Amino acid sequence: MPAMNADPDSNIALLQVAAGLAREAALALARATSATRNLALEAAADALLAGIPEILAANQQDLANAKGSAAFQDRLLLTESRIAAMAQGLRDISALPDPLDRVLAEWTRPNGLRISRVPQPIGVIGMIYESRPNVGADAAALAIKSGNAILLRGGSEGFHSGRAIHAAIATGLRAAGLPQGAVQIAPTTDRGFVAAMLGASGLIDLIIPRGGRGLVERVQREARVPVLAHAEGLNHLYVHENADFTMARRILANAKMRRTGVCGATETLLIDRTIAPDLLPTLIADLAALGCAFRADAAARAILPDLPLAGPQDFDTEWLDAILNVKIVAGVDEALAHIAAHGSQHTDAIITENAALAEYFLRSIGSAVGLWNASTQFCDGAEFGFGGEIGIATGHLQARGPVGLEQLTTFRYIIRGAGQVRP
Repeated sequence: MPAMNADPDSNIALLQVAAGLAREAALALARATSATRNLALEAAADALLAGIPEILAANQQDLANAKGSAAFQDRLLLTESRIAAMAQGLRDISALPDPLDRVLAEWTRPNGLRISRVPQPIGVIGMIYESRPNVGADAAALAIKSGNAILLRGGSEGFHSGRAIHAAIATGLRAAGLPQGAVQIAPTTDRGFVAAMLGASGLIDLIIPRGGRGLVERVQREARVPVLAHAEGLNHLYVHENADFTMARRILANAKMRRTGVCGATETLLIDRTIAPDLLPTLIADLAALGCAFRADAAARAILPDLPLAGPQDFDTEWLDAILNVKIVAGVDEALAHIAAHGSQHTDAIITENAALAEYFLRSIGSAVGLWNASTQFCDGAEFGFGGEIGIATGHLQARGPVGLEQLTTFRYIIRGAGQVRP
């Protein structure tokens, strides 16, 4: 790992060089054919598979230095199967339709002018992320396919893994004859480089932070560049009184425990009080057998006194671990009020056989993703058919939910005339 460099001017100089290369590369990517961009992704996928030994060795370096929970270690861990999944993700993105090769709308004015609205890459994207090395591969692939250059700044805990993955992406770019400046990785772990990225107005077109609350809030507070935020996943699963109990058991176990460290994991169970005495003990026993711990409100503890009492901040905590908040509610409106007060507008789900009630719930939540009778862990770009994602956007502008190819483009207008002049 390179030595820390606390000189702000040095970080700004490094950023300016990287952004200049990215700007040139973005122009080349926007002009490249779909076949060329796809070739880069296919060649990068091949390089990932060929580089498995080197990537695993780099990851072991990071794991040896890492300090954190089991869930944190799992997010950082790379295995041969996870690298193979990364490579397949690149191939899946390559196989998707070209997001630039389409017309969004077109019309003809009374004076004969033909106007078209067509997609355009955003330009240069700065991606700041934590813990999960595969995020860099997904982000690079989506950027290449959508014609954007990207500057990756992963967490220091995954520095060696990130560089090894980036080497495979660079191999793919070379194979396609595309500039390596199209995908760059920060040359330093100094946090001052992040500050330089946030202040790079005119050099970087969009910043995407993906990590914990502290990272996202810092970026939103300090950035002089537009931000597409990936907020924390304070996700809820509401079990309505008309739920199928067998379905509820299966979905909750998956939503919480499939992978506890992903942003789509359920953090809070809301359950109607009419069914809680019958169903809650079974749900808790299912999850306890999988290694889950709990934080419960007083009503839940009245049914299961051994449950730990939830503290003041627990319902506002994204655990990213095998811990589940539990609250009993009087009905759908109380569930919705709790979600509005404590959720992050990321992903929330309802389990019920009452279709009208489900639609009411889905209309009423403000979340980027709402689900009916399905696990919250389906909030994932690959599961949406996007091939991957660069993050889950929870804001109200540009994009919401999994950010894939379409969300990484803006648009422009093309006007075709036959000599018209304006009167």
